[in-house]
Amino acid sequence: MMTSVKAGRFAIFLWHITFVQRSPQWYPQRTAAPTRGKYNQAMGHRLTKIYTRTGDAGTTGLGDGSRIGKASLRIAALGDIDEVNSLLGVVLCEDLPNDVRELLSGIQHDLFDLGGEISVPGAAFLGKGQPARLEAAIDHYNADLAPLKEFILPGGLRAAALMHLVRTACRRAERAVVALAQQEAVSETGRQYLNRLSDLLFVLGRHLNKVSGAGDILWQKSKNT
Repeated sequence: MMTSVKAGRFAIFLWHITFVQRSPQWYPQRTAAPTRGKYNQAMGHRLTKIYTRTGDAGTTGLGDGSRIGKASLRIAALGDIDEVNSLLGVVLCEDLPNDVRELLSGIQHDLFDLGGEISVPGAAFLGKGQPARLEAAIDHYNADLAPLKEFILPGGLRAAALMHLVRTACRRAERAVVALAQQEAVSETGRQYLNRLSDLLFVLGRHLNKVSGAGDILWQKSKNT
């Protein structure tokens, strides 16, 4: 698996070529957050050369054309979000119910929008209603699950275990975005989205175990003592 630093490098490359054309004329002045329209104009531009050597000194380009250190909180958050998206791609390789597959595929697009926000300081690409959409999904899938009386362990169906793996990465991504928000302005919607997403992934893990017949694996306190 990619480390957070490697994932951050790849993520910033993807968001950079998606949201900004590598020409100074696109951002002659960075006095205000760019509008989405300008990025849409740049969407047709793609790099044909994967390596650029522009980051050899330890910096990388953001979507607004500025450069920032690769060890910064912003790049760490980008890498963690990209890792969550990549892990969702692994989950989607599993045999999933069609409704779950459709839900997770849509979430991948949301995460790319969120990454775009982090890549372009001051931008807002993630819809404000997206956290509520995840809450509705949580309520839907949780409705048929038995109330939890004990903590559960990751496991059961392979896809369910992978949901828990993504959940833990999502919690880390949320912590990274919160840390960034303590230093710079970050969309409240993005923070809420990651929080709800980790809850949804927990519920989906239980849901997949239920429909497969595996059921929850309950934690047994002091089992080995």
